[in-house]
Amino acid sequence: MKYDVLQIVGAIMMALFTQGAIRLLIDHGNRGLLGWIPAGFWALLCAYAVVIAAGVVLTSWSHTHAKALGRR
Repeated sequence: MKYDVLQIVGAIMMALFTQGAIRLLIDHGNRGLLGWIPAGFWALLCAYAVVIAAGVVLTSWSHTHAKALGRR
């Protein structure tokens, strides 16, 4: 059950922060969920990329572990 929850959390991270990164690329003034970071455009875009990558890794890792337990 915990791997299912982690997979959902990773997918939500990917969806939310990908949307924020696209929004930042279209409108540089709309900083989105990571707007609290006091950085420039490129640093904020890299921060979005890191969080998106973390969501991908979390989703993949949890899916692999659930599959190893015979849940997939």
